Amino acid sequence: MSSQPPAESSQPGPLFKVFKPTDSQPRLPPPLPDEYFVPTAADLKDAQSTLTARTKALVDAPLQSRAVREAAEKSKRDRWPLTRIRIKFPDRTQLEKVFESTDKIKSVYAFVRELLKDDVKPIKFILYQSPPKRDFKVSDPKVKTLSLSELQLSPASILLLRFEDESLNHVNVTAPLLPEVLSKAIDLPIPPAPESASQKPSPTPIANSSSTTSKPLSSNKIPKWLKIGS
Repeated sequence: MSSQPPAESSQPGPLFKVFKPTDSQPRLPPPLPDEYFVPTAADLKDAQSTLTARTKALVDAPLQSRAVREAAEKSKRDRWPLTRIRIKFPDRTQLEKVFESTDKIKSVYAFVRELLKDDVKPIKFILYQSPPKRDFKVSDPKVKTLSLSELQLSPASILLLRFEDESLNHVNVTAPLLPEVLSKAIDLPIPPAPESASQKPSPTPIANSSSTTSKPLSSNKIPKWLKIGS
């Protein structure tokens, strides 16, 4: 899943963190000139390489033996024995706890439910990711038997929460956590500002081409060549 906190190296304990809601919006870089989005030979070469790699991965995936998959999973568990999970409530309050990567998703549900107000504890809720939409239901046999690592949540992930009672799913409804939990809320750390988008990469020579290196695409611009193709 997008801006995820790093996993800790120490053993997880009973402690957790709770972060206050924030309405701050990420700072966007200044708009780039149209000339910046004219594709170069490097852009096209990188796009073709990415497409080729993805196609090969899709073709080779069914051929991967069970032993190879298990070895890859073990390697991942050895590398990230712990998984940091943040649970984001509809009002943007966030709970954070570090789990063993071998824990099941039911451990995360139990952690959240333990901190809910007594009158809310009986109400069902679902943890999910979006986008793309992906529910982690404890009733789903494809989910409940897998570890956090096998669910691709390691080393760190953010999960959204929605209640079965829609009245609790509004941004203006305070997260129904125990008062002693909310009293521990701290401000969410502010991420560092992105580098100036006006700083283009240093040009590098390309065989049979006078173009420069490939350039990142901005979310508010569409390359001219893509417009033409559409």
